[in-house]
Amino acid sequence: MSKLQRMVLLNPGPVTLSDRVRATLTAGDWCHREAEFATLTQAINTALVRVYSAMEQTYDAVIMTGSGTCAVESMLATFAPDHGKTLVVANGVYGERMARILKVHTKPHLVCESAWTAPMDLAAVQERLDADAEIACVAAVHHETTTGRLNDLDSLARLCADRDVPLLLDCVSSFGAEMIDVENWDIAAIAGTANKCLHGVPGISFVVAKKDVWSAPKQRVGSVYLDLHAYHKGQHDDGYSPFTQSVQCAFALHEALAELQDQGGFMQRRIDYLMRAKRIADTLNRAGVETLMPREYFSSVLWSYRLPQNVDYTAVHNRLKRDGFVIYAGQGQLANSIFRIAHMGDIDESDLSRLCESLASVFVAKTP
Repeated sequence: MSKLQRMVLLNPGPVTLSDRVRATLTAGDWCHREAEFATLTQAINTALVRVYSAMEQTYDAVIMTGSGTCAVESMLATFAPDHGKTLVVANGVYGERMARILKVHTKPHLVCESAWTAPMDLAAVQERLDADAEIACVAAVHHETTTGRLNDLDSLARLCADRDVPLLLDCVSSFGAEMIDVENWDIAAIAGTANKCLHGVPGISFVVAKKDVWSAPKQRVGSVYLDLHAYHKGQHDDGYSPFTQSVQCAFALHEALAELQDQGGFMQRRIDYLMRAKRIADTLNRAGVETLMPREYFSSVLWSYRLPQNVDYTAVHNRLKRDGFVIYAGQGQLANSIFRIAHMGDIDESDLSRLCESLASVFVAKTP
């Protein structure tokens, strides 16, 4: 398939792979219990904490086979307290999912919930923190892909730091492209995945946590597979994991992390994403399609757009797919009113030009 004929993924993961990363998937067949894979595992964990240089000395990473939600659930199952409450700050599907996970694992928790189109309710967070001394940590989503909002972690982190309450963060769709301010946010742990901003493939996720969080007395974990302490002990003692890892996905993640650094690190990736976002949004705006929120509220990773009146998402999706592009529907209450376009993956100038031509054609034809 030629470059111009390939399918470009504009959904929020998986992403269109670079040739460099794709090539690693055929690098060979390894046993996950051999020394060479143990060495690779440790190299990946080292590279993960180097994505944000301030993490390198004070945080350890572990990888596991599973999706981003697997990483989030393992983080909460392992680190959310049994004695003390977790305050979940939710303004979308993924914040609400954190609360569901805590409920399933019978972890004491409270929820500060906002509308999906609204920012985090920081006044309510402050009120809860001041009223309830049993709140031991706050769980939040950095980039809420329900809408594309980049949540105000600076303000949330200040509220938490003033009260000595650490953060458990879902950075599944921000790690590798948005600023994670390790020096000023009191982050106990972060959940992430290979197949979004890092440009790896689905199948490998990871959790990064402070070294003193890893070394703290172990509490009840209501799962065998999701117990991160077992992963940390094995991977940081000798490189071996308690369960079978997805070997070829690990090959791809290792190469994707190297490619990220070669391309300028997360800051350059963010610049690239924002350039794509602006060009796409300007094209759609000229065709009469509005963003769901003001542009300054979005992450660099994904923006959401209002479907014009009498325009059917499925028809738009199918037309764009025929042109070689996959966009994404809204979720839940937004399913019939928005569509989403992510900016991740190996998207070059020719891809972007073709996309903008296709979008202009679709919406000029569809808009009354």
